[in-house]
Amino acid sequence: MPRFPSAYETVRSDLITNPRVWLVTGVAGFIGSNLLEELLDLGQTVRGMDNFLTGHRENLAEVLSARPDAKTRFELVDADIRSIDACREACTGVDYVLHQAALGSVPRSIHDPITSHQVNVDGFLNMLVAARDARVKRVVYASSSSVYGDRAELPQKEGNTGRPLSPYAATKVANEMYAGVFQRSYDMEMIGLRYFNVFGRRQDPNGAYAAVIPRWVSSLLRGEPCRIFGDGETSRDFCYIANVVQANLLAAAGARAAATDGAYNVACGESTSLTKLFYLIRDGLGAYKPSLGAVQPQYEDFRPGDIPRSLADITSARGLLGYEPTHRLADGMAEALEWYVSSASARQSELVSGKV
Repeated sequence: MPRFPSAYETVRSDLITNPRVWLVTGVAGFIGSNLLEELLDLGQTVRGMDNFLTGHRENLAEVLSARPDAKTRFELVDADIRSIDACREACTGVDYVLHQAALGSVPRSIHDPITSHQVNVDGFLNMLVAARDARVKRVVYASSSSVYGDRAELPQKEGNTGRPLSPYAATKVANEMYAGVFQRSYDMEMIGLRYFNVFGRRQDPNGAYAAVIPRWVSSLLRGEPCRIFGDGETSRDFCYIANVVQANLLAAAGARAAATDGAYNVACGESTSLTKLFYLIRDGLGAYKPSLGAVQPQYEDFRPGDIPRSLADITSARGLLGYEPTHRLADGMAEALEWYVSSASARQSELVSGKV
């Protein structure tokens, strides 16, 4: 039987034939830089916005150095989304906005709820106003699985959210509410993507609020202990970055108008315990560093604000966006570990040579 192209293959082909102008906020971050990479590879014109509070210029350098011919199609706005004027400048002449800029991390938001609100809510509102005034075709924004809060039923379905368990979760609930209001009040097209636990290349392993996968990879490579908060049975729906890139482009340029004014789960529909995740990472790194084979995790007390389990129902994203994960956890982990080991090796070489 003939094989028909997937929804994503169709969108990619259309974008190559009919290039658009995109704004990616948080472009120097983990997800933003991966979106930039895909868009440039598809011949798109991209304006990126970042204040480098959590993003890294090295991420942009990695993308652009591998694509020297694409530099003329990329413009950087070095600015903060908390500035309405900067948001207006960034939105001028743009077809689609992929809004990734935010202060992530549940622990960070518990430690400093004011800054999390200012960036995640005030900054988001600025971007919506700017996109409205610039008559942007569609805004796709990053929401989070944290909106499910204390809702215990699994799998998590879009219409069944619970009470938020952290200030970070509250900011994402506010984003979804504002997006819906702007669509209904100003005839804008808005789609939210509820990311579950995203991982992959260029995810920062450093800092107090680093995500679990890059933090454990870095710890194992350095010979440091890996901490699991709780009994290890806490589980997450881990989603490789390639799936998230797909969801963003489908939501922006592929989904019909009937799919707007909604927020969709972006995940794999599989749940993995933290203990199982640790051994998957450890054993994967063992191919590069065999001495890791006997390393065991270190268990500590549960952290406040963490939900015990997450498992996404991705039926709506499949049906309304055409989303279909291309990478399961093991597939994505193999690619991610290869990047982290290569990056660590390059960093070590630079240290030895005195370049850094």
